[in-house]
Amino acid sequence: MADLQLSSPAFDDGERIPTEHGYTADNTSPPLEIDDVPSAAESLLLVVDDPDAKEPAGRVWDHWLCWSIPPETESIPAGTTPEGATEGQNDYGETGWGGPNPPDREHTYRFLLYALDTDLDLGPDATKDDLYDAASGHMVGKAELTGTYPS
Repeated sequence: MADLQLSSPAFDDGERIPTEHGYTADNTSPPLEIDDVPSAAESLLLVVDDPDAKEPAGRVWDHWLCWSIPPETESIPAGTTPEGATEGQNDYGETGWGGPNPPDREHTYRFLLYALDTDLDLGPDATKDDLYDAASGHMVGKAELTGTYPS
């Protein structure tokens, strides 16, 4: 699998996500930069989740599901959805970005970007499991960016 790259001008990998991106603050997605998309990519899939939510919420909490991102996308400005992309429902029951809001302590959030050799023909009601099932066997690149957010 190719070495797809994902970064943010707002925070370095493993560092603190700025407060304005939190759910109870401005609730805007952080800016993202994408590099080294494999030539075989037909689309990109972005999943932002919180595995530290397993204890307080009973499951990994999904903050953003976004797919059918054009492979030529080099950046996603703060608070925007890539043109042509589809957003799914986050675990707040809303479509699009739902920022960090840890109830108990600092959590680490994963920004997972996948390059796919197909475009996912799924509607906005698709779950993360639906996305991963449809993407299975089609991943040609993967990148991960992590950030923390205080409680």
